[in-house]
Amino acid sequence: MEPQTQITLYLNAIYQNTRTAVQSIEDIITKVENKDLICELAKEQDEYSCLATECENFARSQQIEGLKDNNWIEKAKLWTSINLGTMMDKSTRNIAEMMLLGTFMGVVTCIKDRHDHKNVSKDLDEILEKLLNFERDNIDKLLPYLEK
Repeated sequence: MEPQTQITLYLNAIYQNTRTAVQSIEDIITKVENKDLICELAKEQDEYSCLATECENFARSQQIEGLKDNNWIEKAKLWTSINLGTMMDKSTRNIAEMMLLGTFMGVVTCIKDRHDHKNVSKDLDEILEKLLNFERDNIDKLLPYLEK
């Protein structure tokens, strides 16, 4: 596979991970009643947005035009999952659990992407590591909400 194609695939993997997180928070934050959790999710959303922007800037600097957000089917699945998951239970605990499950999936995706795109781009490795470390930190910040 051509190096530029590999870079584009790697970049898209990271970008879609960040965009999934942003969309998840957008979809769920309106259902949250706990003010501390709202603040935490808003901070997370801002950081995920910054990481997405970092991907967009990298694409521009490398003249990559193939940067892709999640397709509408993925967005609809995510929206449906969140709405079904909160239809009967909007408790802080349930929302924290949903966010934790999504964050765990994000961590798993980062680890798989790091392995699948080994030696493709040191710059993208750095963005991926920022995302991975951020998601791990988010797990620690969300866990206490399971007890509220």
